[in-house]
Amino acid sequence: MKKRFTIVAVMVMMCSASQAFSESDTISAVKEVLLRQVDAWNRHELEGFMAGYWNSPELTFFSGTDQTSGWQPTLERYRKRYQGEGREMGKLEFSDLKIEALGPDSAFVRGQWHLTMSDGKTPHGIFTLIFRKFPDGWKIVHDHTSAAPE
Repeated sequence: MKKRFTIVAVMVMMCSASQAFSESDTISAVKEVLLRQVDAWNRHELEGFMAGYWNSPELTFFSGTDQTSGWQPTLERYRKRYQGEGREMGKLEFSDLKIEALGPDSAFVRGQWHLTMSDGKTPHGIFTLIFRKFPDGWKIVHDHTSAAPE
């Protein structure tokens, strides 16, 4: 009897865990973060764009041979590159998104980014992101972005 109860209890726990984790919900939530980032970028609101990142000194951002650690240094990097003197943010688009739920609280994203600048230039590249689910929602904890040669 005791063994039967243990098996039933384990099965109930497994069903509860699988109900709590939905891959499609994870993909939708992560996609929503990315859409909010694009919207904020195109309004030229870097802080809104950065809301999609984990606000922690442990955030990592890799681009080319540069490694940036921390939310604030990542924001400053974006400001310097896209809001510094003679710079512009352009219009951002993400494409070819592939979002993979790795579990109930993590996801892996691959995609392409494209900027359209006022002078007609179109910088673009690829990225990989790692997301984690926090009490306040899904956040990027690691970003590895590459740009195509100009």
